[in-house]
Amino acid sequence: MSEARIQGTVHVIEETKTYGQKGFRKRLVVLEQDLGRFQNYIPVEFIQDACDSVDDLNVGQRIEVTYRLSGRKWQRDPSSEVKYFLSCEALSFRKLDETPSTDGFDDADPNSAFDSAALEDDDEVPF
Repeated sequence: MSEARIQGTVHVIEETKTYGQKGFRKRLVVLEQDLGRFQNYIPVEFIQDACDSVDDLNVGQRIEVTYRLSGRKWQRDPSSEVKYFLSCEALSFRKLDETPSTDGFDDADPNSAFDSAALEDDDEVPF
């Protein structure tokens, strides 16, 4: 089975919540995607030990999350309505962009300094 991935910008990072007597832990991160005509918000759940990995994230960072979909059926009693729930459980993530360098140049492209210099006024060329 191939791993599913999704990319987006971190929009919300919730605190870790603990449930039940066994201490089940869950932490929600909401990714935002700009799809042109509208914004898409995808809640991704980090479960148990993965909750701690979210400490490395900041709102506004672009990340790629490897996830699996999980669904469950719920019914209060045999005569009540059946409901189905879907969750997106994060398996791992990687940061797509780091904070920009302080010199204002893109470290990935060594020619970016030349591009910005080309925009300068040619009257000030020293030769």
